[in-house]
Amino acid sequence: MADSTASQIIIAIGGPDNVKSLTHCATRLRFELVDAGKVNQNELQHMKGVLGAVPQSGDRYQVVIGGGVADMYQKIMALPEMQRVAAGGAAPAQSGGGEMSNADVKAAARSKARGKVAWLDSFFEYLSDSFRPILGVLLGASLIIAIVNVCIACGWIPNDTASPSWVFVQALWKGVFYFLPIMIAYNASKKLGVDPWLGGAIMAALMTPSFMSLMDTKWAETHCGESAVGTQMCTTTVFGMPMQLSDYSGNVFVPLLMAALLALVYKGLKKIIPDSVQLVFVPFLCMIIVGALTAFLVGPLGVWVGNGLGIGLAWLNNHAPFIFAILIPMLYPFLVPLGLHWPLNALMLINIQTLGYDFIQGPMGTWNFACFGATAGVLILALRDKDSEMRQTATGALAAGLLGGVSEPSLYGIHLRFKKLYSRMLVGCAAGGVTIAVLGWLFPSVTPDGQSVHGVITTAFAFTSLLTIPVFNQMWVYAVSIAVAFFSAMFMIIAFDYRTPEEKAEVLARVQAANASEATETPATRAAVVNAENHEDDNLLPADKTSAAAAADVATDAAPTPTDHVFAPLAGHVIPLDDTGDPVFASRALGEGVGIQPAASDVFAPVSGVLSTVAETGHAFGIKTDDGVEILVHVGIDTVKMNGDGFTVAVRKDQRVQAGDKLVTVDFDKVKAAGYSTTTLMTVLNTSALKKVTVHTGIDVKPGDVVIDVDR
Repeated sequence: MADSTASQIIIAIGGPDNVKSLTHCATRLRFELVDAGKVNQNELQHMKGVLGAVPQSGDRYQVVIGGGVADMYQKIMALPEMQRVAAGGAAPAQSGGGEMSNADVKAAARSKARGKVAWLDSFFEYLSDSFRPILGVLLGASLIIAIVNVCIACGWIPNDTASPSWVFVQALWKGVFYFLPIMIAYNASKKLGVDPWLGGAIMAALMTPSFMSLMDTKWAETHCGESAVGTQMCTTTVFGMPMQLSDYSGNVFVPLLMAALLALVYKGLKKIIPDSVQLVFVPFLCMIIVGALTAFLVGPLGVWVGNGLGIGLAWLNNHAPFIFAILIPMLYPFLVPLGLHWPLNALMLINIQTLGYDFIQGPMGTWNFACFGATAGVLILALRDKDSEMRQTATGALAAGLLGGVSEPSLYGIHLRFKKLYSRMLVGCAAGGVTIAVLGWLFPSVTPDGQSVHGVITTAFAFTSLLTIPVFNQMWVYAVSIAVAFFSAMFMIIAFDYRTPEEKAEVLARVQAANASEATETPATRAAVVNAENHEDDNLLPADKTSAAAAADVATDAAPTPTDHVFAPLAGHVIPLDDTGDPVFASRALGEGVGIQPAASDVFAPVSGVLSTVAETGHAFGIKTDDGVEILVHVGIDTVKMNGDGFTVAVRKDQRVQAGDKLVTVDFDKVKAAGYSTTTLMTVLNTSALKKVTVHTGIDVKPGDVVIDVDR
């Protein structure tokens, strides 16, 4: 359908001609745009089915969908207007005739500013995109591991090799981690614009039985020993040169380094080899050159880097486990939004490969559950405030977190949009970190080889969700720690909220506007309408006709006077919302309206109706007319921070006022002295429910002059 969410996303992103390419990860649509300044971010953030909208460096843009991102991607690519993108075509060049609005210029400037560190963003995008496409299989493997651990813990099976059936189950998840380097090589090569099958093939060569046989002692020149972390390292001679050998299964640093080298060689060869023979000789030479360099240099270097980082973190965990257990959950909230957590995720895999266990995932889990606890607190407040938009976002994000261990819907859909939320969530991170540090010290874990280790460990790479709790040792220590993190963060959100007073007012205004769109009917009006529709008047008895006529008269008398105009609430100069300096009002999130630069201190009611909102600080008033038009008068910008100083309120909530009645007297000199804008904003909150709202700007007005026309 034309107005589907898929179509709405493309319209809000700037149209199909603004899309260079589109991919997706576990939760997000990833756009490469012609001009990021064309994106309507406000529309995206308030769109049903969208959890958040996140600008990236340059002209990249992400739209957070959640678990249904793959389906949404397919729907978008199936749109007729997206066939050019689906076919891999380039976006057409822009015409230079269109004039950009002030908002477009501002968005374009911000986009260019983000591009100043594009190289750094690209580096972490490379790390992220090498892992993102395989998140599904990693999650699936971690759930299989969790099920096996539950069966062992309950005594249903002695171990995961108790029978051929369980050996087969073991192979299902072990295959993911054994061949992980090939998957990463494929993704990393694709990210760098290289034939991904070529990258996968080169990495696979180092994992074949033929290559692994070089570590066999039958080769007289092979010398094997153990590294500092117990990894078997061998040296042999190939073509007269020493080659250091290692088991590359499960390694993540080697394919990342190999793909970067492959990109240089691949693109270099394509420049010098004629197009007619590139299909044969580019792959051939890449396999020989990059394959040899990886075996002799890149592979040993990747193992050395991974082992070195693992040894460093293991030292910290062994000698300062208390600091380590608190540091990890306190850092992760800042690492994940920047993509800086992927190196740590890679280290988890290296730890499992080299040590046989990992000690990072336990403390990391406390951050994840603090994140989910904060989302749960947001959901509770959304239910209390009847905020259906945030309720939908929080519900989806919480489900993705608790069941899948995925934090992105919470982060991008909620947490990064409200600056106060992080300070509340960090309390949960700290509480969970302290808990796991203390209990992990008092009740050490036992490694597969029987060694006692302070802290919570796991022998599998697992997404930290409710379903994967059984993979941790000590399991009860981990469960208690994540519970403390979850409920601490949730309590902080419920007790202290996560929004500024302005943001709370915006939510209440939005909810109020949605409610105002529902039509109200009197019993008499409804009776008259039903009677007319059923054409029953001719069949009524005289007494019935009299009753019907009376009902019609009552309905006529009760019909409210239509609101055609909204009057100036105070004297001053009228300006557009775009020029007020407030991005929320300028985005029209609170409806169409005007700003007035005041020339007098008294503020009057712009319409007749009932005061549905009177801010305690005297800076904001909501008026609902008898025919359902919702008007918001907001005196100054950020003046809520004055806590009523300089505001003398003349009305109360639920009071009926007539157009021209005084609402408040404001000392605008005091507002200026406090450093706040005196511009008074007035909007029609339920603009979307009306046929047309027309504003009159660029004029000087006095109270009672028409500044907005309303067409129902």
